[in-house]
Amino acid sequence: MNRIQSTFEALQAAGRTALIPYVTAGFPFSDITPALMHGMVEAGADVIELGVPFSDPMADGPVVQRAGEKALAMGVGLVQVLEMVRSFRQRNKSTPVVLMGYANPVERYEQQRGPGAFARDAAAAGVDGILVVDYPPEECVEFAAGLRAHGIDMIFLLAPTSTPERMQQVARVASGYVYYVSLKGVTGSAALDVAEVEAMLPRIREHVKIPVGVGFGIRDAATAQAIGRVADAVVIGSRIIQLIEDQPHERVVGITVDFLRQVRKALDARE
Repeated sequence: MNRIQSTFEALQAAGRTALIPYVTAGFPFSDITPALMHGMVEAGADVIELGVPFSDPMADGPVVQRAGEKALAMGVGLVQVLEMVRSFRQRNKSTPVVLMGYANPVERYEQQRGPGAFARDAAAAGVDGILVVDYPPEECVEFAAGLRAHGIDMIFLLAPTSTPERMQQVARVASGYVYYVSLKGVTGSAALDVAEVEAMLPRIREHVKIPVGVGFGIRDAATAQAIGRVADAVVIGSRIIQLIEDQPHERVVGITVDFLRQVRKALDARE
């Protein structure tokens, strides 16, 4: 049993919803990510998603795009992201870390280091899961199997437009949890319809038997609380990046901690 599975099982036994904050690795300062990760755990995060900076992020809205561009400009790529996870693991051995990104950095990493290098090195660094936005389930069965051999879960997106057939395809390959994109748009979009999410999750669970997290459009504690009543996990990213993008170095962690504590409190107070 890896860290993701054990974390969700413990939360489900306690009747709690997982809080999964997302930040772009290396943003807003190249050296801040490990400290930011520790702060998130202190604030109540159960899993951490780290965005791997990429120059053509098709699923990301302008907020996350800007974060990725800034991190790239500071020289942060997949090699540096793995080093950040390795640094985090020096003090934290239990909180799951999921990398979220795109195929190009992973494939380039393996071109330079050989087949299977990514799974090997990610596992050695302490990565627990990976979500590759542009890897459809039917095209990465072998890649997912290679990850699982190293104890890493392959996480997939589902959307409001996902058909039962697509859900079944994802269910055959996914492990850890699935990430339901609650909007027909990019990260940071507004106008989240909680009722639509409530209607969609039972349909997903007919096919997917692992936990379901919900993200895209969750911007405050109240919305997180509403989604937390029906989802196994709440994912928040763009709002955190907005809060910290113009802050001085010394304020970044504190602002993130204060925000996530509010969200954690709301999730734990749900009826």
